[in-house]
Amino acid sequence: MERMLATPADAEIILKFYELRREPLMRQARAWMTGEFWPATAEEFFAVASNPADPHNAWFRQVISYWEMGAAMVLHGAVSAELFMDCNGEGFFLLAKFAPILEAVREKMPGFLVKTSELISRFTAASQRYEQMARSLEGRRASVTNHT
Repeated sequence: MERMLATPADAEIILKFYELRREPLMRQARAWMTGEFWPATAEEFFAVASNPADPHNAWFRQVISYWEMGAAMVLHGAVSAELFMDCNGEGFFLLAKFAPILEAVREKMPGFLVKTSELISRFTAASQRYEQMARSLEGRRASVTNHT
């Protein structure tokens, strides 16, 4: 694939996307999602994801929809794929984090992180970013699940 230079419009989108990430409530939601929410089973996952009464349900939905929106922008050509991959890794981290239960989750929630998965299948840089995240998560997952 020939390398394409990003445009100033691409950079503007990436900067706006980053600005949204810095919003205080989004920071809290992301911190919980990346640091505290480590479901070992689909049942633990759905106790939050499918339960509007759970106080973290809104954070879950906010973070997942944010990263899926970013992936969709890339897939639909609204922003440079290479620039997006260079500037964002958290969506790939989340997919790698849920990989052990992904099949069971998608039985009930078929659309879960499908845009992020599509990025990985369409773009080598996304696949490489995902593999890097998956490797780095192996040790972290073990330490988190041993301390819960």
